[in-house]
Amino acid sequence: MTDSLIAGRRRSAAGPAASIHTRRLPRQALRLLLGVSALGWLAGCTLVPGSHISQPSSSPWFNGEQRSDSERLPDIVRVREITPGLPVAAQQAPQPQLPPELERELTHYDYVVGPGDVLNITVWDHPELTIPAGSMRSPSEAGNWVHNDGTIFYPYVGSISVAGLRVTEIRDLITERISRYIENPQVDVSVAAFRSQRVYVSGSVREPGAYPVTNVPMRLLDAVNAAGGLDEYADWRQVILTRDGQDYILSLRAIYERGDARYNVLLRSGDVVHVGRGDDNKVFVLGEVERPNALVMGRNGLTLAEALAESGGINELQANASGVFVMRRAEDIEPSGERYIDLYQLNMKNAAALVLADEFVLSPRDIVYVTAAPVARWNRLISQLLPTVQGLYMGARTERELDR
Repeated sequence: MTDSLIAGRRRSAAGPAASIHTRRLPRQALRLLLGVSALGWLAGCTLVPGSHISQPSSSPWFNGEQRSDSERLPDIVRVREITPGLPVAAQQAPQPQLPPELERELTHYDYVVGPGDVLNITVWDHPELTIPAGSMRSPSEAGNWVHNDGTIFYPYVGSISVAGLRVTEIRDLITERISRYIENPQVDVSVAAFRSQRVYVSGSVREPGAYPVTNVPMRLLDAVNAAGGLDEYADWRQVILTRDGQDYILSLRAIYERGDARYNVLLRSGDVVHVGRGDDNKVFVLGEVERPNALVMGRNGLTLAEALAESGGINELQANASGVFVMRRAEDIEPSGERYIDLYQLNMKNAAALVLADEFVLSPRDIVYVTAAPVARWNRLISQLLPTVQGLYMGARTERELDR
């Protein structure tokens, strides 16, 4: 009885203090919220979730002021504003340059015979020396096959080496030797079957395979057309020609659109023509857009306006329209071995700037990033803090209910 009375007095004595303590908890939670919010406002770059790019006009990243290493943009980043005066060369992807050795082509082309070819040799007025094709035999079956050692056998002439010779040279050689037995022979030599030389076409063509080199010069377009032409996934801007272990980048687009015949190079035996897949050339649209995604550029390329439209446009409630950026890895290399990053900014506060966006041609692997507005970044921080504050408030309320 006495112990119960003592315990009750202790609770009554401690009750006011406990009630005051519990009533102060929500206020402390509010103070905590305000304190953390102020800290987040001052150090938003480290506390606000999500990525962000500061504006060139106000950010210390761009005006030379110093910040911590985690916040300072590397020196390899070069910022340029997308304006009507921006050079076209800075907007478009670098065009492949035709190597000089491919430009130095022979002005006179003539087929050279090799092992596996079939020759058709005719000596006029001497049918006994001409193997007739007949109705059941084609010229390739009735002709003289060039053996692996590069020789053929012909009556009165014997075995002669013809590999590496043109048909005119073979004709003169047979005429010279057979003239010992026939007065003023009239000899004609032609290739009945072209089997010794091949050009290989692979990649995004309809019928990849090996195609013979004939007495008609084969150029790049001839090989692609022989392979059935380009398929729907082909990248016609960069075609790789491999010759003697060396890779050369050619452009079918330059041939089709600009009529640049320099890229329609003359092919040789053993050349490999590879047409790459165009779906590997993507542009990445990230940030405050309706549908962040990766876009395939297609054969005709992609502009900044098209990329934004394909992504549903910018998020008008979250995006900072003055911060539309295009990030591109440049070809320049620093002495340290790092590549420069070109950062192009477009201010779309005025919707008329979309005309500039439609003129800005993207390059493969470009990153289009729409940064968030300051109020959107602030709301992100608040949304992260609210569960903590609500937890503190509910805990204090529960403790107050238990103490009653």
